[in-house]
Amino acid sequence: MPLLSKHRDPRELDDRLRDAHAVTSELISEVIGEACRRFPSAGQTGKTEQIERLIQTGAWTDAALALIELELPLWQVRRIAYDEGEWYCALSRERELPDWLDRSIEARHADLALAILSAFVDAQRVSAPQSRPSVPVVSRDVNPLYEPVCPDNFA
Repeated sequence: MPLLSKHRDPRELDDRLRDAHAVTSELISEVIGEACRRFPSAGQTGKTEQIERLIQTGAWTDAALALIELELPLWQVRRIAYDEGEWYCALSRERELPDWLDRSIEARHADLALAILSAFVDAQRVSAPQSRPSVPVVSRDVNPLYEPVCPDNFA
């Protein structure tokens, strides 16, 4: 199973998950290749092997939940619900907070495993470290309507 793939637009993976009808080994390999930073984990070979076994047996929901456990240890499943033909999955860092205070990631799909994988990809994107410079960047664009004023000359 090829786990590393070419770097693509992150929204393309969201579109693939949204448009898929069911999870396949190719689709979950693409999710692992593009969204996972710890898989395969050298320090947690047992979890990595468990995920690989779940993928080989087609246990997609369990594999998606195991990926969340491995990749996002600070995140937990807040809610899984089924309503009007769709599964709703919410992941949260603060599961004990009331809904109105929590900033959870929510996703939905007709397939449970795809709903969980979509929420996982969104949570992975939100929790990804962002590189920022140590010094703030100042815009060098000068407004053409800008005109310096000397406050001492008001005659």
